Amino acid sequence: MSLTHKEPIGKREFIAMMAMIQALQSLGFTTLLPALGVMANDLGASGSNQRQWVIGTFLICSGLFSLVPGTISDRLGRKPVLLVCMGLFALINLLCAFVADFSVLLAARALLGCASSALTVLPMAIIRDRYQGEDMAKLQAFVAMLFMAVPTLAPSLGYVIFTTLGWRAVFIVIGVLSMGVSAWYFYRMEETLPLSRRQSHGARELFGNIRLVLTNRRSIGYVIGMALIFGAHFGFINSSQQLIGEHFGAGGAYSVIFGLMAGSMMLASIANSAIVHRFGTRRLGHAAILCYLIVSVCQVYLASRPGETLLQFVLLMSANMCLLITVFINFTAISLQPFGKLAGAAASVQTFFRLVLGAGLGALIGQAYDGSPLPLAYSLVGVATVTILLVLFSEGGRLFAASVAVRTKG
Repeated sequence: MSLTHKEPIGKREFIAMMAMIQALQSLGFTTLLPALGVMANDLGASGSNQRQWVIGTFLICSGLFSLVPGTISDRLGRKPVLLVCMGLFALINLLCAFVADFSVLLAARALLGCASSALTVLPMAIIRDRYQGEDMAKLQAFVAMLFMAVPTLAPSLGYVIFTTLGWRAVFIVIGVLSMGVSAWYFYRMEETLPLSRRQSHGARELFGNIRLVLTNRRSIGYVIGMALIFGAHFGFINSSQQLIGEHFGAGGAYSVIFGLMAGSMMLASIANSAIVHRFGTRRLGHAAILCYLIVSVCQVYLASRPGETLLQFVLLMSANMCLLITVFINFTAISLQPFGKLAGAAASVQTFFRLVLGAGLGALIGQAYDGSPLPLAYSLVGVATVTILLVLFSEGGRLFAASVAVRTKG
């Protein structure tokens, strides 16, 4: 069959493709987790917490640059912008395999984070181009379900590659896989933003659109709330190898345990997709954040007492990870609902806050690691409490209201 005459992409392939594109960013840090200690030592890093910056630098720079691809794609279309960023992501990963200094690695990771921003932003905008409301939330749940399969397997994959071929080979595998996904997207996915819906004006107006997104009361509380919840999650990721592998003594079993914990998020995605049409995005999202606070209080209680076991920590942290993905799926659908052809700008602003504020907060939480899970537990309670207040602000003081129709911008 000619490459210029291909069958339109089906819904299942569309879901798988969007999930895999988003998962490439997750691969950019979860695959490296088992190798962080050796990598940092080989490249001359000082201090046990220095290894965390391999992850933190990537996430912070991804967030800082995330305002760019969505707003540009609102003008030029999703496909060319995403293809350029995916190509850079593949190339820089390959270059990371050859660095010889920890500072140079961090600089390369910063560039890699910038390139990776489109991998999160643009799939959300592409999904919003095709769907909205509960339909969007359900499809995003399917995407998240497949997306979560990656961090479930990635640490174990990274561990196998690291122990057999060395940590440099991990970057090469990510780069080669990225090239394969780029080719898949290039040949199979059509442009989802037609010319009639594109922004034709300049940068001043584009950033004016960003201002509209930031000043939308029904959206902004959910956006910042997601950022705080992700901040606590990034704090856990940054220190997870130290917590599970060293504090609780899991050792080489760390990658398997982390994978199982991430796998629980996939189950939560399945459950969300099955019930979102019955209960609505607001009721599910609000219930999830309240349960997140309750579980976090339990974590503080156990962490402040002597003798907390690995099993207790893993069970409670897994529960919070399940609630995290439920919050993310439903909060994303709610916060994008007021925007039509500005979906790219809206997705960019959301990702900007989620990654910049989230990764910055996560770095602080990770650096606060003192050999115990208590700093993390306190942070979970704090972000849950503030997020509930932010949701109340966006909802005018009410929780559990049914989903309502809103007038879209653009």
